[in-house]
Amino acid sequence: MMSTTGAMKSLHGSCHCGRLAVEFSTTLDPTTLQPRVCDCSFCRKHGAAYVSDPAGKLSVSEKYAGALREYRQGSNTARFLLCSNCGVLVAVTFEHDARLYGAVNAGCLDEETRFAAAVPASPQKLSPEERISRWLTVWIPDVRVSTLDP
Repeated sequence: MMSTTGAMKSLHGSCHCGRLAVEFSTTLDPTTLQPRVCDCSFCRKHGAAYVSDPAGKLSVSEKYAGALREYRQGSNTARFLLCSNCGVLVAVTFEHDARLYGAVNAGCLDEETRFAAAVPASPQKLSPEERISRWLTVWIPDVRVSTLDP
């Protein structure tokens, strides 16, 4: 489902079982966003392709206590957000200067959301400094992750 408020468009989605909900608000026309297919083994195994907007917002909400799990790999810089029940990878985040940045897995957004053709991304080929610099440029700088108390 897509709703429009002024210049921001809100794209909604979830994990497979619905225990995690995502809302990606963007100033961009979704049909111009090119999902980035990460070539790391973790993202490949999850079929992840990420979309983001450096002027956008992302909210990941836990609908049931304990549904949100995280996974870190490689340099431990990025935090992958997954559903503890169905295992779907919904987003990736990282913290920089007390601010949470992120990108949403396009496959978690509602089916009627259409994007441009996907493009490959190879963060493993970048140094840690180059990777962070890229994320600061292309990822969503306004991310909220809300969990329920167990």
